[in-house]
Amino acid sequence: MPTAAAEQAPADTTPPLDVLSEVLRTVTLTGATFFSAEFQAPWGFTSPPSRSLAASSHEGDAHLVLFHLVLEGQALARFEGSADVIVHAGEIIMFPQGHAHRMWQGRPRRWYDTEPLVRRALAGSFEVERTAGPGERTRFVCGYFRCDSFVGDVILAGLPPLLTVSVRDHDRPSWLEEAIVFLAAEATSDHAGRSALLTKLSEALFVETLRRWMAQLPPEQSGWLAGARDAVVGLALARLHREPSRKWSVDTLAREVGASRSALVERFSRYLGEPPMAYLARWRLRLGARLLNTSRHSVIEIATRVGYESEAAFNRAFSRQYGVPPGRYRRRIVTPTTARRSKPARA
Repeated sequence: MPTAAAEQAPADTTPPLDVLSEVLRTVTLTGATFFSAEFQAPWGFTSPPSRSLAASSHEGDAHLVLFHLVLEGQALARFEGSADVIVHAGEIIMFPQGHAHRMWQGRPRRWYDTEPLVRRALAGSFEVERTAGPGERTRFVCGYFRCDSFVGDVILAGLPPLLTVSVRDHDRPSWLEEAIVFLAAEATSDHAGRSALLTKLSEALFVETLRRWMAQLPPEQSGWLAGARDAVVGLALARLHREPSRKWSVDTLAREVGASRSALVERFSRYLGEPPMAYLARWRLRLGARLLNTSRHSVIEIATRVGYESEAAFNRAFSRQYGVPPGRYRRRIVTPTTARRSKPARA
């Protein structure tokens, strides 16, 4: 009989980044905004919740990720209910779930509301914000990029509301920091292909930030990224994302990753909060929604492509997830009043 260790060891290994690659191959960023700021203490600003910005961006199914990279000096940051966090030069502070927050240095006499600035930036108007005070200078880049709501609901949902990641290597600017500075400068230019370049480089920034965060996760951490790092769960995720339309079962998936059925379900549920087949059901419907939005394939063709044996079964599952059948979902015009976050799919 195999030992417990043998049950848990996969037949082969897939690096965690491969799992990210499989996801980001089909879940990509849809836009990016960067702008620079130079403040001298005392200063302070507030940032609105990302859901309010995403709802008015005509991309109601998108998740907006906010981050700030401190290039010089330092700043304090917090969101409602959290402790103050010090952000040093060379660190990115990110708000994966898009919490409203504030950043400051010194004792600001008034708080600057950045919502009008952010809305102008999301609309394509870029500017450098500056304030003049007697104290220490803080220089940073603010970034906002949109991603598929699946990333927000599944991958980023397992992260804390506020996280910091160092992007410097031995106190020297890394390629990532230099890329962000370049992106901020490029955002203010009128160069041809600017928008495409921002989006592509933002994908690299996004992946590298997630990689660095994964590397510092404690062993007891749960969530999608922690699961992707696990030998068994990471390999299972890679398999499901690579072949979502395959006729998967728990037994088949367990054999592919070299684990027992019970070990796979227990570890998958521990990290992701649901068993493998429930996760696969949500992923298939996310792919179906994307195809409805980006292709002219018929509903039955899309159902087959994402692993459903009949159009009726796809219609039922899709309606549970999105509240409307696939045909109506495809026809509707997403506006701030009709956009809605999807419900978790049932297995």
